[in-house]
Amino acid sequence: MNDDTGISGDPAGAALALRPLTARSIVLSTLLGHHPPQLPARALVRVGELFGIAEGTVRVALSRMVAAGDLRQSDGAYALTPRLLDRQTRQDESRTPSTRPWHGDWEIALVTTPERRPAAERTALRQAMAALRLAELREGSWLRPANLDRPRPAVVTAQCTWLTGTPDGDPVALAGRLWDLPAWAGRARDLSTALGRATSPADRFTVAAAALRHLLADPLLPAGLLPEDWPGAQLRLDYAAFEEELGALLRQYVGG
Repeated sequence: MNDDTGISGDPAGAALALRPLTARSIVLSTLLGHHPPQLPARALVRVGELFGIAEGTVRVALSRMVAAGDLRQSDGAYALTPRLLDRQTRQDESRTPSTRPWHGDWEIALVTTPERRPAAERTALRQAMAALRLAELREGSWLRPANLDRPRPAVVTAQCTWLTGTPDGDPVALAGRLWDLPAWAGRARDLSTALGRATSPADRFTVAAAALRHLLADPLLPAGLLPEDWPGAQLRLDYAAFEEELGALLRQYVGG
């Protein structure tokens, strides 16, 4: 595996500048992609071996992740803690988003708390808005088409006033202003190409992990606001095919 790209000899992978996953990231990516997110140590060790990572290195990573509160350990199995379960939920939603018919309305969030908010509150709000897939039009003004069904966490309901409205101008132009759609689409196509060309389990795992992270940044816009040939659906299909492969591999080491 190439130390610079993580994809052995693949031009598409090289263009993506993917780096090899560490023992910690391999464990985390495996559990985040598995349902339920709990696996015996032997399965996680085997996945590490696919990357040439020694069993001892994987077990050290597991111990450190337990100590850091990322994992809990019971009877030789490791599971995600609640904090990382939230991340898995976001990843699952990015793959199978809950949408509703769109009739042209936009959801708008205006920050209405005092300007001198603690830095931690501002950071938490920005992270929550990104998870809700809202974009910032200007400081303190967030919006997106109202085509998604998802709960709003307390951090945003406490700091913002929520409205529904319709832009006066071209909504396609507004979407293009809020999100860099060509850049997202270009990387999505490159990831699909790299995943199709990757042959070894390690290379496919590396690209698939990057694909899942990229899906978290998909704005999930209504079809009428997207460029033609939007590659989001294809990338989801490509990742689903990889997930089936990973599931078949892990079943060899679970319960056997």
